[in-house]
Amino acid sequence: MPSTHPPLAPIPLYDIQAARGRIAGTAVRTPLVRLHVDAASEIHLKLETLQPIGSFKLRGALNAMRLLPPDRLRHGVYTASAGNMAQGVAWAARELGVPCRVIAPDHAPATKLDAIRRLGATVVLVPFADWWKAIVEFGVPGETGTFIHPGADPTVIAGNATIGLEIVEDLPDVDAILVPYGSGGLACGIACAARALRPGVKVYACEVETAAPFSASLAAGAPVAVEYTPTFIDGIGGKGVLEQIWPLAREVLAGSLVVSVRQVADAVRMLAERSRVVAEGAGAAPVAAALAHALGVKRVACVVSGGNIDSRKLAVVLGGEIP
Repeated sequence: MPSTHPPLAPIPLYDIQAARGRIAGTAVRTPLVRLHVDAASEIHLKLETLQPIGSFKLRGALNAMRLLPPDRLRHGVYTASAGNMAQGVAWAARELGVPCRVIAPDHAPATKLDAIRRLGATVVLVPFADWWKAIVEFGVPGETGTFIHPGADPTVIAGNATIGLEIVEDLPDVDAILVPYGSGGLACGIACAARALRPGVKVYACEVETAAPFSASLAAGAPVAVEYTPTFIDGIGGKGVLEQIWPLAREVLAGSLVVSVRQVADAVRMLAERSRVVAEGAGAAPVAAALAHALGVKRVACVVSGGNIDSRKLAVVLGGEIP
């Protein structure tokens, strides 16, 4: 049965600029700071860890929900998320005074689940396969309210894309932008903004070897399913590339940079020790990729997408081990 959700097109610059105005006052314009480390390229960090919910997801959730008419909000909203998008939707729902439900995989970290509940949302834990099905099918049969897709929604992507505007404005001569790849909505949004303002910049998806569907799909020339192995890097990786986002991702992204779990853990520790930045695994993946892959460019911006990592897991990483 063909999907009722058509493939996504590139997000126009005017939609991204409108999103910036729409989320202003709640979402923070985060700083871009230099990572002082010996590397082939000059590395800069876009610190989305400093958003009120500790991740970039607030941008897309706010833009999508502030665009919804009152009749769509009457019965509340729900999303499928491992934690960060759930917090963004929960924050926006609390702001709008509507109920929020979150479908979360049963391996979601306690830190993120606790934060979701503090924001007033109801959490429903399901097996990973059921959670992934909700993302692929854009909702759950029988659920009430409007489903806010964590990535493959043009209004969510436009909110995410505001990060690209800020990077190019703060670092006009950036050569490459490295972005964690989960659903693809963050990487594609940033790429749409960056190429509109600076067409020569390359935007790379960053994946972990235990779940790298975009890399595998690029190699195959079409979306393919991959084996998924859960790790402490819970904010990226899935069983496949969403068919709605595949044409857009293939068009606007320069490729995929795959790193190991060890390389990500080392990057988490480096960020804490060198920059006093607490990053979750997904947020540190671009830094791991910048250090592991020779891109042949002078200036690289790494999107540190979030910092919501369990304190116990962080302690293990800081001790040189992998949780």
